[in-house]
Amino acid sequence: MAIKIKTEEEIQRLRRAGHVLALTHQMIEKAIKPGISTYELDQLAYDFIKSHKVEPGFLGYNGFPGTICASINDEVVHGIPSKKRILKEGDIVSVDIGTIYEGYYSDAARTHPVGLVAEEAKRLIEVTKQSFYEGIKQVKAGNHLHQISAAIQKYVEDHGYSIVRDLVGHGVGKELHEEPQIPNFKTVGRGPKLAAGMVVAIEPMVNIGKYDVRWLDDNWTVVTLDGSMSSHHENTLLITEEGCELLSEL
Repeated sequence: MAIKIKTEEEIQRLRRAGHVLALTHQMIEKAIKPGISTYELDQLAYDFIKSHKVEPGFLGYNGFPGTICASINDEVVHGIPSKKRILKEGDIVSVDIGTIYEGYYSDAARTHPVGLVAEEAKRLIEVTKQSFYEGIKQVKAGNHLHQISAAIQKYVEDHGYSIVRDLVGHGVGKELHEEPQIPNFKTVGRGPKLAAGMVVAIEPMVNIGKYDVRWLDDNWTVVTLDGSMSSHHENTLLITEEGCELLSEL
């Protein structure tokens, strides 16, 4: 399937979706503290997004019941918000949120410490975030997609962690998941050539232990197979001739 090049009108809608998404993440970060439930975070995100005349991107998507995915400790992605999931001191929580403005999606994730956390947890969050930035150093028109993948994997593994193989980044636009798929690890071949006007979500998922994962019985939540902590960092970005524009970051 061809990778879609966005028009200027489409890009403006994507910018608006991304700006509200960035503001939502900023608000959620301030709300995270020991004792709050992931359900409460979900309600805060829903109200905030709606107040900005934008729609939640995940709510109802393939039946998903929340506005956010809230994944705690060994949960990699897609944790379902719940009144029973109470954040505790020392936890880390990955919050993944989507927005839609006039039919166009934005998608971004951040991992946060809950109160005081162990140094290893802090390091995991920082390495995951920086691996994203190492990846986007390879983003510009004319480069190949797997240059991004290789850069992310190298940074993560150089720091002693592993990169999840079963989940990847993706194109973004009128659909939440469009072509191309974007591995966070090196694969065979160079991948498609990047072109100005492509919009993609790059999202390294990093485990302290091995990269293997499994799905829980809820058919959504993905956890590390060995029970080790996992972290997730994602942004939607527009590829330009010289680099990229982060659409979901302030």
